[in-house]
Amino acid sequence: QVQLVESGGGLVQAGGSLKLSCAASGRTFSTYGMGWFRQAPGKEREFVAALFWSGSSTAYADSVKGRFTISRDNAKNTVYLQMNSLKPEDTAVYYCAADLRRRLVPSTRISQYDYWGQGTQVTVSS
Repeated sequence: QVQLVESGGGLVQAGGSLKLSCAASGRTFSTYGMGWFRQAPGKEREFVAALFWSGSSTAYADSVKGRFTISRDNAKNTVYLQMNSLKPEDTAVYYCAADLRRRLVPSTRISQYDYWGQGTQVTVSS
């Protein structure tokens, strides 16, 4: 069983930055592929960023490419999402997720993830 706890959400003005954290339980965190997804009101959950289990490869949604960066610290069992140049359309609940399979590429589909956090709200004002 893996537990994921997100933190770092909040209210920020357009153009600002936030850094989300996701603390994971489990002694084999370094073998998990990790991802961030988001869900805005009235919309489906969508992929944001993913990090290969080895940390050697990343994937980003086109809408956040160049503005968001996913990273991990295996010593702290934590994955991060640095969000810069935030826009009002980035407003959503952000979820981190863990993929326990050692895939060949970062996982970008919801169905590929085994465990999810409870989410953290990010609100970007214009």
